Amino acid sequence: MKTTQHKALSDSEIIRQYLTSRDQRYFHTLYRRYSTKIYSRCISLLKDEGLAQDAMQEIFMKLFLNLSKFGERAKFSTWVYSITYNYCIDVIRKKKKQTAIFSDEMERVEDVAEDVPDYALLEMEVGRLKFVLDKIPVGDKAVLLMKYQDDMQIKDMAVSLSKTESAIKMKIKRAKEKALKVYRANYKDDF
Repeated sequence: MKTTQHKALSDSEIIRQYLTSRDQRYFHTLYRRYSTKIYSRCISLLKDEGLAQDAMQEIFMKLFLNLSKFGERAKFSTWVYSITYNYCIDVIRKKKKQTAIFSDEMERVEDVAEDVPDYALLEMEVGRLKFVLDKIPVGDKAVLLMKYQDDMQIKDMAVSLSKTESAIKMKIKRAKEKALKVYRANYKDDF
């Protein structure tokens, strides 16, 4: 089968074909579809081109070695993002020797904070938004990127991060609050 014919196949069809035939062209099709997306997530979280390149290669190695474990409980893109985010978080943990970025404390705290409307983030000028995202904890940045840039559903985020949907909603809410606080502290003239 020619590579151009692979483009018409869904991710699931490509995976089934690869697992049946072990034809590397199928895996290369997945690589072409996801390499840029994975690299941009890695660079966004790791802030280092070398680390992002290494991470992307490691992530594809994990995908290659574990492709038979993809159970189609979620979309393939969700599975890829889950591996990508988790790998990057592990790199950050090791680099900073942090014990937990996605803390379970969010599941135990009552919801008493003010809700930050989506438009508060969506209306920020791009340069300012990048500044704000760089100033909040990486776990908060990750959930905001998953929600607003990757347009992931709460249930997919919960699967990706091994959290409950309510914990993800709380994490998003708190991340928006932190982002808005940073924004207000640095761009007082806008308020």
